[in-house]
Amino acid sequence: MDYAPPVELRANQPAIVVTASRLPGPIEDSAASVSIVDDALLDHLGESAITAYLRLLPSTSISTSGPSGSFTQVRIRGAEANHSLLFIDGIRANDPAAGNEPRFELLNADIASRVELVRGPQSALWGSEAVGGVIAVGGDAAASTGASGTIEAGSLGFRRASGSASYDGGALGIALAFGHQSSDGIDSFDGDGERDGFTSNALRGLARWSPVEKLALTASGFWLAGRSDYDGTDPFTYLRADTLDRTRNRLAAGRVGLAYGETTDAWQAKLSGSVLRSRNRNLLDGSEINESEGRRSTVDAEVDHLFTKGSVEHSLIVAGMVENERFSTADIAFGGFSNQSRDRRHWSLTGEWRASFGDRVITDVAVRRDAFNRFRDATTVRASVLFKASEAVSLTASYGEGIAQPTFFDLFGFFPGSFVGNPSLKNETSGGLEGSIRYRKNGLGASLTAYAQRLRDEIIGTYDRNTFLSSAANAAGKSRRQGIEAEASWSPSKALRLAATYSFLDASEPSFGKGRIRELRRPKHSGSVTIDGSTGKFTYGGSIAYVGRRADTDFDLFERVSLSPYWLAGARVAYALRPGVELFGRIANAFDDRYQDVVGYRTEGRSAYAGLRLAVDR
Repeated sequence: MDYAPPVELRANQPAIVVTASRLPGPIEDSAASVSIVDDALLDHLGESAITAYLRLLPSTSISTSGPSGSFTQVRIRGAEANHSLLFIDGIRANDPAAGNEPRFELLNADIASRVELVRGPQSALWGSEAVGGVIAVGGDAAASTGASGTIEAGSLGFRRASGSASYDGGALGIALAFGHQSSDGIDSFDGDGERDGFTSNALRGLARWSPVEKLALTASGFWLAGRSDYDGTDPFTYLRADTLDRTRNRLAAGRVGLAYGETTDAWQAKLSGSVLRSRNRNLLDGSEINESEGRRSTVDAEVDHLFTKGSVEHSLIVAGMVENERFSTADIAFGGFSNQSRDRRHWSLTGEWRASFGDRVITDVAVRRDAFNRFRDATTVRASVLFKASEAVSLTASYGEGIAQPTFFDLFGFFPGSFVGNPSLKNETSGGLEGSIRYRKNGLGASLTAYAQRLRDEIIGTYDRNTFLSSAANAAGKSRRQGIEAEASWSPSKALRLAATYSFLDASEPSFGKGRIRELRRPKHSGSVTIDGSTGKFTYGGSIAYVGRRADTDFDLFERVSLSPYWLAGARVAYALRPGVELFGRIANAFDDRYQDVVGYRTEGRSAYAGLRLAVDR
């Protein structure tokens, strides 16, 4: 058994897009706006959280309510936090017990081998919550045979341990990865109180077995669990205070599937079933206050047909899904008055047609029908065209629609004397256009994209001054999200890869008596620069992200405030002491910028880390 080198940059290697269509394909053949974080960049930057990589991608806004491990939201192209759809190895991972939002604070980067972001409405392909875009975290069942392990420690009592192992036996492939992270943290309230730390544990596994040619049995699963301390509100004044609040969260899922056919076969078929469970508990000074639990079971089936007529290559895809969800809440501190258990179900049917007209034009049309038992059914469409004007230049145009179903809490939530749900809510719906011009040749790439989206029936909070109760309702009018994305990259060799992005966002919503106002926690200007590579015994990576001025609400004063812009920089350098033994150092928030993603919640300053990585390969 030989020692394996660190992950190296594979210059100019074609990237395969997984979620821009029901059938994976090369990124240069996709009209969708796609960004990919590959295993090389994950390794070279060495960031601990997936959101640190998402922050480097166009039109992606990250809001963390305090230090690392705190509640984290991702907004894509100005959409809401529950309008981002997350897949982990093909499993829909949004938490039904947490407002249909992905639990990004639980998803540490140590279990990821690839991150893919598709921007824009994608509900015609993937259903509810795919309004701002789709994020897919995953990788191959086994790309090679080997194992690696990493330990790291640093500022604020940060500790990190991770490992991965894979086996590729031809007919059988297995891959496992785990990650543990913890930190003593900082006081997120004013800096003078007790520290708000966190612990995160994650496990991910994949398996593929092909007993006969063209037939594959697959299994995948993940387990995410975390504990996070935070500062909440004073129970008497209802103002933010240095409290002993703590949240414990767990998300676990498993999936089994059967697939027939190779990627180039005329006929292919897939059948799978998955189950996801979640549990979220809130505690104060060690005593439980309340908890919520969720469960989602899904059965998917898909048939693909590839054929050629004349000079046109066609792909026809038909997919169906049946889904059941259950949600329950319980409180201890208030005598169980908010206890309840609810369920809902829905089915969907999707059709997609993709055609390649020679080497110049690629079209894609998808239509999906979602039927719900709790609210109005929905039909969504997506249509796109890509024109290759030359070997290096492409033009794209697309239209897409998205929906977001009301959350369980929006529909049925209840808190005595405070909130009552609204079971008459409708789906939120969105439609958007985008167009881009792209250049890609000899390791040099660039693109410029313009988009515009409109959100209708947005679900907002309401307050009745007569009953003093809050609820939820579908808003009148439209929320507008429009912007520009610019990207550039240069990858001449494995020693150097440069990438830069800039995003402009104009996101507004109607406001009674005020015309239109800017959406909260969405910067108008943002951008990033990354550099990574390897040479000799060294691997290295660095990044800097700019987050512009944005609005937020100060709930102590009940007024809108402006959050200052900031620069967030980090770097990692590793040195191979011998084959398979790597020593590295890393720095985060290198400029020591004192910033807040959410008003009133402090974040860490400059921090430094060091670690050791061991790897073996057969």
